[in-house]
Amino acid sequence: MVLKVPDPHELEKELNEYLTKKYGNRIRLATPMVIPQKDEDIIDQGSEQHKQSKKITFDLKPEELESYLNEFVVKQEDPKEVLATKICTHFNRIKYRETYTRSETSDRVGMIKNNIIMIGPTGVGKTYLIKLIAKKIGVPFVKGDATKFSETGYVGGDVDDLVRDLVHEAEGDIERAQYGIIYIDEIDKIASGSNAIGVDVSRTGVQRGLLKPMEETEVDLKVPHDIVSQMEAMEHFRRTGQKERRVINTKDILFIVSGAFNGLADIISKRVNREGIGFRADPQRRDSGAECLKMVTPEDLMHYGFESEFIGRLPVITAFVPLTTDDLYRILKNLNSAVINSKKQDFKSYGIDVRFEDEALYAIAERACAHTTGARALVSVIEKVLMKFEKTLPSTAIKRLVVTKEIVDNPARELALLLDAGESKEQRARYLGVVKREKDDLRELIMQRKKSFPLKHQELLSGARTHLIVNRVVDTGSHLTVVLEEILALLEDTRNYEASFFEKTGIKICFHERAADRLVEQVLKQGVPLEVYCNTLFKSYHHGLNLVREKSGTSEFILGREAITDPEGYLDKLIKASYDN
Repeated sequence: MVLKVPDPHELEKELNEYLTKKYGNRIRLATPMVIPQKDEDIIDQGSEQHKQSKKITFDLKPEELESYLNEFVVKQEDPKEVLATKICTHFNRIKYRETYTRSETSDRVGMIKNNIIMIGPTGVGKTYLIKLIAKKIGVPFVKGDATKFSETGYVGGDVDDLVRDLVHEAEGDIERAQYGIIYIDEIDKIASGSNAIGVDVSRTGVQRGLLKPMEETEVDLKVPHDIVSQMEAMEHFRRTGQKERRVINTKDILFIVSGAFNGLADIISKRVNREGIGFRADPQRRDSGAECLKMVTPEDLMHYGFESEFIGRLPVITAFVPLTTDDLYRILKNLNSAVINSKKQDFKSYGIDVRFEDEALYAIAERACAHTTGARALVSVIEKVLMKFEKTLPSTAIKRLVVTKEIVDNPARELALLLDAGESKEQRARYLGVVKREKDDLRELIMQRKKSFPLKHQELLSGARTHLIVNRVVDTGSHLTVVLEEILALLEDTRNYEASFFEKTGIKICFHERAADRLVEQVLKQGVPLEVYCNTLFKSYHHGLNLVREKSGTSEFILGREAITDPEGYLDKLIKASYDN
């Protein structure tokens, strides 16, 4: 593509006029320009970049992603199934297309992207689900609110700004950004009402502005009205003599929108009742709002106030259901509960270990359910209960706190009792009981889900090693997968130490499984690199094992658990046995 090069002096003049209007005569631009010899020499770098082959590494299958989501999200079985399936299909289709670059598979006209619309009340996990998925598959992710954007050309944010934000999230890597996910919340707020008068900038305008990005278009990263972009373009032109055009193509960007859609259930209910008139009508049937939302159709959304072209670019629809008290309780009980783990970390930063009894969790769930804002209310309820504890306990010698139903019901009274009498035997017993319960629950969960873990993790989750893993997760509050990877890395370090010891001494050592587990446990407790810990632990073993080799001729040793718990005593036994023989 041949571009006409603007006269550099005209560019400088226009920028100086802009700077003069904004800052007066204090700031002037004086930049020497390099003029290219021919227009033909100018390279449209955006087009060149677009022509480069792109590869995506993605190997998740829908059931694997759904299993991952089940670890974090309570209820919402239909949305989890829909999101896991369609998002995996989206990225696997890109991978297939770019692996088999034949024209009939890579550039088929009319391909429909799996853009998704999510419907459901606030606090049911819509945003949380999308963030989990983006993190799991490792793609750039941006979130925006539809109400903050306006039709291009009006004052306000441009819809294309979300696409540019993807590049920022990808740290400037345009290729990676082109596989990103854009999530737009409060999409129901841009539905045009029947009483709208004149141009509806924040509603219909935004719908139309989203049409091309949701399908396929090229978004220029250099914004015309952005002075910084213009300055960067001038600097690039000065250095290279070429006009730079950086664009991002939205063909493979997945768009997911969501909203509460208040009033949509009434529209669906009227349609369903109208369709049910006649002999097949069920006079006893009265669908709740949540049940109605599951029956939503594109026609319902158009009746709600969306244009047909807009809904046509969102072919996948899924509805979330409200959360009950039991659901909120399950969220708090979940091993990966962000609400509970976050609060534990708050206290942990002061060296205080906080635990929650089941009765306390249920009482918190009951109070949160009364707020009718879903899981969002859990945080505010817990903050209200524990705020004075969080302020006061760091100034005391108290290092353990078990949150009971009594604390939830009357936190001020229970705090006063704790400060007055300190931790009682009963409180300590309740604390230990909660810790034991958490470990038992985790062990049971591992046994239930063991087959869903990757093979390398399944091999770890057996025998005494499970005990080590459970203790590590509960004691530190780390995620199970993080602990599994941590232990895998340390076991690899033990093998590396065995090889290093052989290279230095010519003596082959091999840690028995129980010894390796004990070694890993000690390293985790000490918080030092395994090699450093082993060098200290086995500082006498080079000389000692060499004596054993000279006496017995043995140059291979299997080190048992005793070698970790009492290294010097274990070595003395080996030396004595070699002399006795």
